[in-house]
Amino acid sequence: MKLQRTIRLRTAAVGALVVSGALVLSACGSDDNSGGSGSETSKAASNIKCDGEGKLLASGSSAQKNAMDVWTQTYQSACSGTQLNYKPTGSGAGIQEFLQGKTAFAGSDSALKPDEVAKSKKVCKSGQAIDLPMVGGPVAVAYKLDGVDDLVLDADTLAKIFDSKITKWNDPAIKKLNPDADLPGTKIQAFHRSDESGTTDNFTKYLNTAAPSFWKHEPAKAWAGKGGQGADGSSGIATNVKQNDGAIGYVELSYATGNDLSTVKLDTGAKEPVEATTDNASKAIADAKVVGQGKDLSLELNYKTKAEDAYPIVLVTYEIVCDKGNKKESLDATKSFLKYTASEDGQKSLAEKGYAPIPDEIITKVRSTVDSLK
Repeated sequence: MKLQRTIRLRTAAVGALVVSGALVLSACGSDDNSGGSGSETSKAASNIKCDGEGKLLASGSSAQKNAMDVWTQTYQSACSGTQLNYKPTGSGAGIQEFLQGKTAFAGSDSALKPDEVAKSKKVCKSGQAIDLPMVGGPVAVAYKLDGVDDLVLDADTLAKIFDSKITKWNDPAIKKLNPDADLPGTKIQAFHRSDESGTTDNFTKYLNTAAPSFWKHEPAKAWAGKGGQGADGSSGIATNVKQNDGAIGYVELSYATGNDLSTVKLDTGAKEPVEATTDNASKAIADAKVVGQGKDLSLELNYKTKAEDAYPIVLVTYEIVCDKGNKKESLDATKSFLKYTASEDGQKSLAEKGYAPIPDEIITKVRSTVDSLK
């Protein structure tokens, strides 16, 4: 039976957990923004129950790379017997590696497709793969345009920019949204993901839903827009935007803030343009519905929300794992690590990195599901 319950996400501020120590995570491409109190790390680590030993391999979403940095450092400080290796290869690649039996779990910024669930039954011998929402947050539209520090765009204009229908920054459509800005005639360099990505899937779902007259491409993990330039991973887009005047691209907020990039405010039809912030993303995620079946907890997001201060370009990153039939050699360590990430300490550690913790109603179900993994 499909569950369709509206999620009410708490928007109260949460304390930031900062960490120090050696990073065991194998990753690439983005700035490491961690740092702070070792005592806080020790306190969080003391609450972790360590199970299993050896190597725990996972890959997928680069959107959650900075969250994984924090989680891995804290977990490793408590569970030295487990070597966790998470590679931010992109959601598409992560799912494929999981379906090939190469990893214990995968990270994906979009829920599994029906054909992927069907394929998972070969890996999950007595069950199938399920989606566990673990972290949420805004997809920021980052840009670099000399002399312009405040920029407003809407869904229609973004669709035209990323489909090469608007190619100069002083285009009339952009001027109309920014009457007080001194917009130059600089050529727009629109960057998109070259790898299959859940971030792309969510971004194009937003364009297709909020600007259907101008974005005719079906939402997908693979980029389908015309023109533009491809970059590998969120870190690749952030680096290219930072290095090129006139550039624009879509990245998770943590990549924008970590690289000191300006971000677009969205004209959603609300009274005021909406900034990409964790709190504003939380207001949009509050409109999500649980649509997963059985133990699957996949969500349906509302990309057309016009609620005040609700930033609609959001994504939820899922950890994908077998409900039954997980590999015996990695099951205990997988459950131990996911119990920590879903714990109060694990979720509180996300705020400083630009992520939104998962609502209590859902994260409670995630914890219960992790306990039941076999």
